[in-house]
Amino acid sequence: MQQIALNLIAIGVFGMTLSVLLGPLLNISPAIPAVTTFGVLSLVTLDGFSFQGKGLTLLLDVLASTNPEHRGRIIRHEAGHFLVAYLLGIPITGYTLSAWEALKQGQLGNGGVTFDTEALSAQASNLREMRLTLDRFCTVWMAGIAAETIVYESAEGGAEDCDKLRDALEGLGFSASEYSVKARWAERQATSMISEHWESYEALVAAMEKRASVAECCEVIQ
Repeated sequence: MQQIALNLIAIGVFGMTLSVLLGPLLNISPAIPAVTTFGVLSLVTLDGFSFQGKGLTLLLDVLASTNPEHRGRIIRHEAGHFLVAYLLGIPITGYTLSAWEALKQGQLGNGGVTFDTEALSAQASNLREMRLTLDRFCTVWMAGIAAETIVYESAEGGAEDCDKLRDALEGLGFSASEYSVKARWAERQATSMISEHWESYEALVAAMEKRASVAECCEVIQ
């Protein structure tokens, strides 16, 4: 079950428990928290079985998008991925900045930058090239966190990026401690690249805010 669904269930149960405890003091009917909790659980169940969790993702994304800082964080996070991928020569095929934009393009999740990984796989003809390709992708995956941290001194997004990095390294036989070292190295690399190309990064953020095309975004970086 998605973490979002689990969080909503936990919130629903907590709310019902709190309402039962405080209900007599606030003259709240026991039926109200019960019906509310039942509604939340029904919504989570229906969404999980019928829409694979997309409904809850869209709902929470819409609610979060009303926060200007949240919208800014998403754009700057994805601009970090985009810029570092471009600088490392990873072909970019598109980007989305919300769950709704991603759904319209047939993608799951909250959106993000997409790449042409097949073109890169064809280039990795030997062990050295494979290691270089892995290093490039590790740096790109951590670039969103790096960009957020530079601007806001902390990162709220990036859980899915860390999962991608962890899955890739575990699949290649890396241990948990090696993953931590690699993640820190990749974030430092991304931080250095974004800082070094700060004017290009700011121009890219402005372009992505206007939903410029991939080609237009690449032009402003140049």
